[in-house]
Amino acid sequence: METQASYEYSRGVERSYDDKTLDAWLPITSSRNAKWWYSAFHNVTAMVGAGVLSLPYAMSNLGWGPGVTVMVLSWIITLYTLWQMVEMHEMIPGRRFDRYHELGQYAFGDKLGLFIVVPLQLIVEVGVDIVYMVTGGRSLKKFHDLVCDNNCKDIKLTYFIMIFASVHFVLSHLPNFNSISGVSLAAAVMSLCYSTIAWGASVDKGVAPDVDYGYRATTKVSTVFNFFNALGDMAFSYAGHSVVLEIQATIPSTPQKPSKAPMWRGVVVAYIVVALCYFPVAFIGYWMFGNKVDDNILLTLNKPTWLIAMANMFVVVHVIGSYQIYAMPVFDMIETVLVKRLRFKPTWYLRFIARNIYVAFTMFAGITFPFFGGLLGFFGGFAFAPTSYFLPCIMWLAIYKPRKFGMSWFANWICIVLGVMLMILAPIGGLRQIIISAKDYKFYS
Repeated sequence: METQASYEYSRGVERSYDDKTLDAWLPITSSRNAKWWYSAFHNVTAMVGAGVLSLPYAMSNLGWGPGVTVMVLSWIITLYTLWQMVEMHEMIPGRRFDRYHELGQYAFGDKLGLFIVVPLQLIVEVGVDIVYMVTGGRSLKKFHDLVCDNNCKDIKLTYFIMIFASVHFVLSHLPNFNSISGVSLAAAVMSLCYSTIAWGASVDKGVAPDVDYGYRATTKVSTVFNFFNALGDMAFSYAGHSVVLEIQATIPSTPQKPSKAPMWRGVVVAYIVVALCYFPVAFIGYWMFGNKVDDNILLTLNKPTWLIAMANMFVVVHVIGSYQIYAMPVFDMIETVLVKRLRFKPTWYLRFIARNIYVAFTMFAGITFPFFGGLLGFFGGFAFAPTSYFLPCIMWLAIYKPRKFGMSWFANWICIVLGVMLMILAPIGGLRQIIISAKDYKFYS
């Protein structure tokens, strides 16, 4: 049978019955019948999220010149590194690297590969889910406040985060990537909708009468730290690399029809959508409001009330899908450890308990540390820069060994140098922003 041949090819080397049984149960490898458009909306859902709403704020800390340069460079570099990952997914005939850490192990060795990739990937995926808990809660609160028009009792952000989390206590039990494709499609559509509303409502509001395009900080020190933090915001906006191999793993592959062709088609479509969302929101939002824009542009826009309320609900739907996209590889790691290392049986109740504990953890972390802008900057630089900007380049150099001083060699080293600078500078600004926000913050308020 063709499907069986495809499956055997996708797994490559001889596998024991237990390994095959486990693969058929784990969320990343249990279903391999995705179409190319699944990859498109999975990638849109993974990319466009909380990050797009903070881009005008990032622009206000970078200024026009650096801001436009960083935006365009980030789009080009991360599209290039995504292409590398799609190509490396099945570079060895008869074998697929279904997970980021499997590619890392091939490039750097079994132990070093795990040590390098797994912590970074977990920081990205768990970090995103925590930030999305905060984003979902804040958007629900904004919707509530707009609809009530100050006539309702004030409800703490904590409770809105708990309401948002309650959805995930249900959705997290969908078994694999393909089972969340409907949620992901809705999320991708919502991202385009609320991005359009964000820049469209900004245009409708017009340029603020007292608009100022100078740096928002009043001191040189604050300006520099805010600049660093803004770099992290930009990096956060291109976070899809940590799940791209796992998304590609759901696409069927044979020697005649490898998965990289449909996957790349989906990635290109996704990146066109990303550009349509990111550039108008970032540039128009900053153009209209200057350095007075909030760290979430929908918080700056209050009128027309019905439209901004609707946009906030679109954000909620989108981050529901994004949360699931980033949670699925984490579930895969947790369930692999529980079954292979700790020898638990792969049962529905093991999955039920493990996934509920994870959702509860991200909810608790989001309630405890809802410093939205600082979280973006800190996580964006510390983990997103390696996974999206330069780790694929290092793997490419280690595996393919391109000719020294050739085009490929130079392109990869430019990405590595820029990515390392981003990784060093952005967390400094993000951590400072968190410390400043924490000064006046009361826990669980």
